[in-house]
Amino acid sequence: MTTFDKREEAFEKQFAHDEELKFKATARRNKLLGLWAAEKMGLSGADADSYALSLVMADLEPGDNNVARKLRKDFDAKGIEQSDHQIARTMTELTAKAVADIKAGR
Repeated sequence: MTTFDKREEAFEKQFAHDEELKFKATARRNKLLGLWAAEKMGLSGADADSYALSLVMADLEPGDNNVARKLRKDFDAKGIEQSDHQIARTMTELTAKAVADIKAGR
């Protein structure tokens, strides 16, 4: 195996690792976001967990911004005041928390 082949293999492994981290962080973020939204909607316990799972699953469907669209629709249906900016800011904050948690092994 040449040096070039070794470098290529290392880059491929790093890419796979980064993609796995991204997937895990996004799923964790969506769960945290679901729990945050559930609290805003007055859900608790199993209902809150179920709602959080529904956000994780929404992100697995084809298309972009499924999670934000679902949140907007659900907040509007419940009459909860949350701007798109507030939702986006919370998503950003929870993404950072999810990444930090995963890197810390939590």
